[in-house]
Amino acid sequence: MGKTLQFTLNGTPVTLEVDAERTLLWVLRTDLALTGAKYGCGEGLCGACTVLVDDEALPACQITIGEVAGREIQTIEGLARNGALHPLQEAFAAVDALQCGFCTPGMILKAYGLLISNPQPSRAEIVAGLDDNLCRCGAHLRIIHAVEIAAAAMKGGRS
Repeated sequence: MGKTLQFTLNGTPVTLEVDAERTLLWVLRTDLALTGAKYGCGEGLCGACTVLVDDEALPACQITIGEVAGREIQTIEGLARNGALHPLQEAFAAVDALQCGFCTPGMILKAYGLLISNPQPSRAEIVAGLDDNLCRCGAHLRIIHAVEIAAAAMKGGRS
């Protein structure tokens, strides 16, 4: 049964008539046509569907749309501002921290969540912070390097 839910998505208020038990991932992908968050494992173990909910990186496949009512959701589609890539996106591109790109949106948002809570993480903290996000292409070292570059570029800010 449909329910009217309101939340903020990438800075814009959204109102939807939707089954509150549907996962956030499928509402983003099918109802809102935001396909950056990917379906990977469906168990919240791979990180492909990572989004930010009130600045916390969470697997969208494990959250119902009803659970995000009244909250702030950030997807990869909303990270760039005014046509300019976010420093994390720029750093990922600069050091080729991607190959197939499947994990990239979730990896970037997980890194963004880390940098919000810890603006100047050590290399070990970056590794630990991204541990739950999988990259089958083996770009992990470049991903870590990209997060280090972005942290320095952001200088402790949210950019």
